[in-house]
Amino acid sequence: MTRLSVNINKVALLRNSREGNFPDLYQFAQDCENYGAQGITVHPRPDERHIRYSDVPILKNLVQTEYNIEGYPSRDFLDLVIKTKPDQCTLVPDPPGVLTSNAGWDTLKNLSFLTEVISELKSAGIRVSLFLNADTTMVENAKKCGADRIELYTGDFAKKFLTDKDASIKYHAETSKLAAQTGLGINAGHDLNLKNLAYYKANVTSLLEVSIGHALIADALYYGIKNTIHMYLKQLN
Repeated sequence: MTRLSVNINKVALLRNSREGNFPDLYQFAQDCENYGAQGITVHPRPDERHIRYSDVPILKNLVQTEYNIEGYPSRDFLDLVIKTKPDQCTLVPDPPGVLTSNAGWDTLKNLSFLTEVISELKSAGIRVSLFLNADTTMVENAKKCGADRIELYTGDFAKKFLTDKDASIKYHAETSKLAAQTGLGINAGHDLNLKNLAYYKANVTSLLEVSIGHALIADALYYGIKNTIHMYLKQLN
């Protein structure tokens, strides 16, 4: 079974447009779980434009499914993650100020840095996933630096899917197959939606988890969050 982890950043962004906690971010996370989501993802950024650092430990005490914290491994971020001890930390190579995560790690150039960071996180008992492009040349070093999983960046897939399904999935299928052979778990995320999710799941080897935020929250504006989660779970299973 492929797990659905709901990224609640966009809910936090809406909350932050006013004072207070409305919509209630914490209740929303719990409701997502009650409606069938198997995980909650947050991505705190230095400017705290959506998820705030103060939200992270509060959610740790509320989330009953899998708690995934993703972000760039700055010292402040690592200290927060190690103190919070989520089920999983997904390392993303986006610098401060970037609008959204749109590329994976170069595990060749960053092998030493990633090895050190991952060792620190795993010493704290935290599973580590690396955000990667669908590129087989990056897989060996992802394993070598100690990652437990990779999260395939699916933004490129989502764009190509609209015009050429076969081309869109080719490198994702190849990369996931190699990753599974090397003992890495496979996650995926970015621009997955109700139109492309079932096709992605059907063609990617051993897909353990998808993290979806923007499309899922946008769909919830029309269908409601309970119906939307059920719709996404149907695409996965």
